[in-house]
Amino acid sequence: MTNSVLVPSLADAMVRVTEVAAIAAQKLAGLGDEKAADQAAVDAMRTAFNSVDFKGRIVIGEGERDEAPMLYIGEEVGTGNGPEIDIALDPLEGTTLTAKNMANALAVLAIAPRGGLLHAPDTYMDKIAIGPGYEKGVIDLDATPAENIKSMAKAAGRSVESITVCVLDRPRHADIIESIRSVGARISLISDGDVAGVINTTNPDTGIDLYIGQGGAPEGVLAAAALKCVGGQMQGRLFFRNDDERARAKRVGVTDFDRKYDLDELASGETVFCATGVTKGGLLDGVVVRPGIITTDTLVMSSADGMVRKIQSRHRTA
Repeated sequence: MTNSVLVPSLADAMVRVTEVAAIAAQKLAGLGDEKAADQAAVDAMRTAFNSVDFKGRIVIGEGERDEAPMLYIGEEVGTGNGPEIDIALDPLEGTTLTAKNMANALAVLAIAPRGGLLHAPDTYMDKIAIGPGYEKGVIDLDATPAENIKSMAKAAGRSVESITVCVLDRPRHADIIESIRSVGARISLISDGDVAGVINTTNPDTGIDLYIGQGGAPEGVLAAAALKCVGGQMQGRLFFRNDDERARAKRVGVTDFDRKYDLDELASGETVFCATGVTKGGLLDGVVVRPGIITTDTLVMSSADGMVRKIQSRHRTA
């Protein structure tokens, strides 16, 4: 990263940002209040950003300015000194998971030089993703799940029955699930947290080979930024339910509503991705509170050098 705008010190600062957001959210884990947990993470993340020497601009945030008091799309953060950086974030990916103290809640962000991340509107996105190690073209958003599984199994030299596909557990995915079942592949259903679902394809220990389904477009860009760091593949297409959502897309510069984006269009620039576990999950351990000490578990990745690190930090509480 020596010749990079995203210098190591900036990556380290982003780790601190997700850590404080995760700690703030975890204090409300299991209390049943999604909004309060999300607001705590937002407040902590914003304060942490504003101590960092950079000119940060939120391109994927908590919503548009009139909907979000903090970390809204277009908000400027940082000290105003240093490199100009675009930020995609979800201070609490898994608000319901946190409120119910369930697994896989994360504090997540990705950064890139200005213009390096797709300005995705707050709509849905159809997505398909796999981890590294496959030739380009193995997956195609326009193919059926069954066809994609067969293609991937052939490329990996494995049986289709050994492939595990991660899918959000939603009624809208009934046809996807049926297609997966038709070839005998396995399904791992998740209740929330599709950023973690996509990233799990990069880690053989999770047992997830493929991610398919419709989830948030902002989360799609965050997941793409992570995959960019490790060389995975991803395609996405925005899905609009009404004219209001199309208008949102126009406001952030989207003109081709049917475009199929590949990984390098979702995250075109050099990226750094950080995620800190709020609650324990398959990807990361959650925040652990002990007398006088809080422990966090963070994943940080960089596309410049393919660096992937897990950082366990201890924070004194007094």
